[in-house]
Amino acid sequence: MRFGLTFSILRVYPCKNGSQTCRWRWQGKRRFRSLPDDVKSPRQVVNPDISKIRNIGIMAHIDAGKTTTTERMLFYSGYIRALGDVDDGDTVTDYLAQERERGITIQSAAVTFDWKEHRINLIDTPGHVDFTLEVERALRVLDGAVAVFDASAGVEAQTLTVWRQADKHEVPCMCFLNKMDKPGASLSLSLQSIKEKLKANPVLLQIPIGSGRSFTGLVDLITKQRMAWRAKGREDDGRVFEVKALGPADDPDLLQQVSEARAALIEQVADLDDEFAELLLGEFSEDFDAVPPGKLQQAVRRVTLSRRGVPVLLGSALRNKGVQPLLDAIALYLPAPNHRHHHLVRWYQDDLCALAFKVVHDKQRGPLVFLRIYSGTMKPQSAVHNINRDGTERMSRLLLPFADQHVEIPSLSAGNIALTVGLKQTVTGDTIVSSRASAAAAARRAQREPQERRASAGGERAREASGLVLAGVEVPEPVFFCSIEPPSMAKQDDLDHALACLQREDPSLKVRIDPDSGQTVLCGMGELHIEVIHDRIRREYGIEADLGPLQVAYRETVLQSASTTDTLDRVVGDRKHVATVDLSVHPSDDLLSPTSCGVSFEQEVERQLPAELREAVENGVQSSYLQGPLLGYPVQGVATIIQSVTIGPGTSAAMLAACVSRCMLKALKQAGGQILEPVMSLEVTVGEEFLGLVLADLSQRRGSVQDVQSRHDNKVLLATVPLAEMMGYSTVLRTLTSGNATFSLQLSSYEAMNPQDQSALLNKMAGLA
Repeated sequence: MRFGLTFSILRVYPCKNGSQTCRWRWQGKRRFRSLPDDVKSPRQVVNPDISKIRNIGIMAHIDAGKTTTTERMLFYSGYIRALGDVDDGDTVTDYLAQERERGITIQSAAVTFDWKEHRINLIDTPGHVDFTLEVERALRVLDGAVAVFDASAGVEAQTLTVWRQADKHEVPCMCFLNKMDKPGASLSLSLQSIKEKLKANPVLLQIPIGSGRSFTGLVDLITKQRMAWRAKGREDDGRVFEVKALGPADDPDLLQQVSEARAALIEQVADLDDEFAELLLGEFSEDFDAVPPGKLQQAVRRVTLSRRGVPVLLGSALRNKGVQPLLDAIALYLPAPNHRHHHLVRWYQDDLCALAFKVVHDKQRGPLVFLRIYSGTMKPQSAVHNINRDGTERMSRLLLPFADQHVEIPSLSAGNIALTVGLKQTVTGDTIVSSRASAAAAARRAQREPQERRASAGGERAREASGLVLAGVEVPEPVFFCSIEPPSMAKQDDLDHALACLQREDPSLKVRIDPDSGQTVLCGMGELHIEVIHDRIRREYGIEADLGPLQVAYRETVLQSASTTDTLDRVVGDRKHVATVDLSVHPSDDLLSPTSCGVSFEQEVERQLPAELREAVENGVQSSYLQGPLLGYPVQGVATIIQSVTIGPGTSAAMLAACVSRCMLKALKQAGGQILEPVMSLEVTVGEEFLGLVLADLSQRRGSVQDVQSRHDNKVLLATVPLAEMMGYSTVLRTLTSGNATFSLQLSSYEAMNPQDQSALLNKMAGLA
């Protein structure tokens, strides 16, 4: 709706001759865009039968247009007043301060809206590899997904990752080729990359009208209708577009292109769907093109649900083109909750069964838990039973998610996504049921089921069949590590609380205390992930914590044997303490075992020493193993023999232990120190075209390649690399491979450093390098 205001400007000024007054009038009309008065509230969202519910996710590589597409969906369905823009930081689903500053999605955001009598529960997921867990847990609870592609780039690195995740959860997908208005957009190249890289069958449902900047609309190959968006200027929002059937008056080249594309579509669908092939050969054998659009749509839906093919649609979300047909396709082709079979749910029948897949901390409400309801009905002010924690909690409020603006509702039925307040113990992956009795009844039903039927289930179904809990969310192993310190010891408890809350929100964030250095270590999915966590600690919890590099836990050992004697003669108070210790140290046979440091006594010494003094000697030796003579790191691979112990009258056990420690320090220095560094087992999965770059980089990191194996279309590189050389490796590997590689690390052993590397390390620690 627009309204105008007519105004006039009258200026009066003297003419050059000074005798007359000249008048000049300018009249104009300024137009304003009014905000629609009928913006819907999430309270008004339709509550249809389960067959008209769609739980979908938007997934893609970073900057493919996921959030922009979601914003247009909300606008055209009538749930927001104005179109937001990612660059301006005013979109609905990117509500975190970090998201608006960086212009990327960091947390998945859920919104609920309706479209043509269908209720759509949509989750907008991140596209950055550091936040891949957000995609994983969204796909775990969704029934369908829309993969968004940049039409000028085709399948990109993270597209491949999220597609594999969807395949793992057997989620039916459809493709939206976005940015068709870009000069480099190519329909053929995008389809080719989907075939080659994703190993999928793209089923093209639309063809573009125009290309690049001249992209004005598209043709629906099923209905043979032309859809055109006639931009009337910068203020055009794409709400109104022209739909008309193709006719003889249209461009002959376009008609020919549509005819060929529709024939290819019918042939492809017939190859993928036997029922449609029988229909063609029976009723429409003389003219395949005469098949009704409804029959073709039903066949495409069957192909999509069986995951034998993926519908492909076109558009430009930023230019407000093609989003309404995409919403129609979501309702037509993606599955309803009752079309996805979750075997465990049948044991609960009509009782509540839900899966917690995300936790968010709210300052006012406390922890908010996102639940996918698989069966039964959820109501506020009711007690629920958490099977994983074996505890009962009371849910105080039930909310409908709409990004960060949640709406309270009286109940929610199966097939929907709910947001709950009051579940303080529930974490990601927990199964929620109505009561302990309900779980017991489900267990009895499960036991009555034939064993063969349960054994036939595979993957997640087998895990669900073995118990009463839904398969949880698989959390990837962290690949980036750094230390975090509070600004003062007074803030340590506050930092621990903040980290505990963030870990509950984000299971891919791990926090541990290093036993050697005492550092608090953050383990995450990448540098950006840790950066965002650090920023949230500062903004949300008010703690100016410091991030630092991870200290490498070196070890020390000895190169040769050495013997020494030490005497302690000291007066403490009115008592004189005298002790003399004679001992020897030498490398043990099991040099690299972390528990290989030992102590033994000559037979005569062991026989003469009382048990209390023998324990004091052992304590003195063990305490000296905690700090080596070179850099103060723990000692391993050393054997100590106590050759003689002489103590004066009145000497305490503590003084004897101190004498042993001092003697040990002398012996370790005489034996010649050797630094041992942790060496990691590295496994890199990479495409063959990037293998040479990865190998060259590993050689610069003092890496040793053990094996190169083949896995599907990729190469798996097995190597050992010193941990000190792996700092920031995740970022370097992504740069080298354009994001097309993954890796995992685990401790293999401790190995002796060569003299040059050890000398460089000693100089660095001494501040000389």
